[in-house]
Amino acid sequence: MIRSFFCFHRFWVYSCLFLLVIIFVILSNIQSSYSQSWLNLLFQGVQVIQLTTMSDFQEVKLAQQINDELIRSGQFHISQNPQLNQAIEHIGRRLAPTSERPNLPYTFQVVDDISINAFATMGGFVYINTGLMATAENEAELASVVAHEVAHITARHSIIQMRDIALSQGLMSAAGLRENTIVQLGVQLGLNLPHNRKSELEADRLGLINLRNAGYATIGMVTFMQKLMQQNGSSVPDFLSTHPATSDRLRALNQAVDDQRSYQGDGLDNQAYQQNIRRFL
Repeated sequence: MIRSFFCFHRFWVYSCLFLLVIIFVILSNIQSSYSQSWLNLLFQGVQVIQLTTMSDFQEVKLAQQINDELIRSGQFHISQNPQLNQAIEHIGRRLAPTSERPNLPYTFQVVDDISINAFATMGGFVYINTGLMATAENEAELASVVAHEVAHITARHSIIQMRDIALSQGLMSAAGLRENTIVQLGVQLGLNLPHNRKSELEADRLGLINLRNAGYATIGMVTFMQKLMQQNGSSVPDFLSTHPATSDRLRALNQAVDDQRSYQGDGLDNQAYQQNIRRFL
């Protein structure tokens, strides 16, 4: 019996060694675009993350770093107006529980900027410009923008963009991306890079569903886009300057909105919006 035990133990040790050899061989033959092996990065103590298997905890942690870098960059300033921040927080807290990822600790912030713009980063961070808040005429229209940005987060569009950029620029290692590289890409995406056609259409679709589920009138998403097109003519604001064309997005929204129910829900009181939000802009 003792002899059998030692034989089994020896077999187990040899099996483990054989498995380690196989792993080493595989890692040693990874494509040259993955310039550093997983073992090297591990030995260096470098924090490396696989985008495809990133946990919510990791995503939120990195998003906080991205937010800190965005603010530190000085390219925009978070508004200190309590009324505006409370208004966006109220809308965000109403939309978050009915989103595709209700358990994320969302952060909704107002950017003190007169340009019509809004964006989101990974991990639940949403940014809405004061210029966009001034353009909206009621809470349903503003909520439609917040819902659209939340949808970008729930669909992990920024993470998908990071992966594509990292692959195209040869930044991805065998193990994934370094933490500081993810933060740098997140800042770049937040400040400069719009989403592609597929992502925008998906954010419109998911945002519309969320708007309805949160009890807002879905017509707000349609009227807000119409207003921006009418006000700007051929000059489309940054918020709508991505592919597909705004007219295509409006067409898709009109097809998705139920005409008989589009005015059902909250947020269509223009006078209340003027009193509670626009007078503070």
